[in-house]
Amino acid sequence: MNDKLKGQLAFLIEADKMKLILRQTLLIDKSRRENDAEHSWHLALMAMTLAEYTPLAISLDRVIRMALVHDLVEIYAGDTFAYDTAGYQSKDKREKEAADKLFSLLPPEQGREYRALWEEFDAMQTPDALYASAIDRLQPFINNALTDGHTWVLHGVTVDKVYKRMDPVRDALPALWEYVENVINENLKAGRIKPAPSETVER
Repeated sequence: MNDKLKGQLAFLIEADKMKLILRQTLLIDKSRRENDAEHSWHLALMAMTLAEYTPLAISLDRVIRMALVHDLVEIYAGDTFAYDTAGYQSKDKREKEAADKLFSLLPPEQGREYRALWEEFDAMQTPDALYASAIDRLQPFINNALTDGHTWVLHGVTVDKVYKRMDPVRDALPALWEYVENVINENLKAGRIKPAPSETVER
């Protein structure tokens, strides 16, 4: 076995650890929390299924590749909950160090390709990354909607933060924005999402 193949197998074996990284999101049947591998698979499937609704000029192949690599660094950096302000202060540093470690297992050219996809997703500047990021936010949002607002209730999330988190959907998947607003309003009325501190939200 040559060194290139050894590195690729080492990377794939290390990637199995994604199955151990638990997220805050519950499965829709409420039986347990989902893991990073399940989230990434679901993100890729959603990206395929909803592609006709984006006005952005995307490469679906690249979006799916982003979906598969976007959370790999959490093998070492751990999952940072979307509304964890304190956790986000160290997120960039933790994830960059994790990327250095993980992608270096691959042959150099392949490692650079995967890291570039990860960095592009994180920057949210290209149409592919904007679409992938919108789906990345929509996936746990749907699960929250179907699990009685699990993470919103657990962490006392306010409506202004939910709108800010979901804003990429407005541009990347405008056909789904009405659904997003309806879910937010229903959960706000039910007390699962807290009112904004100022009690005013820009929509």
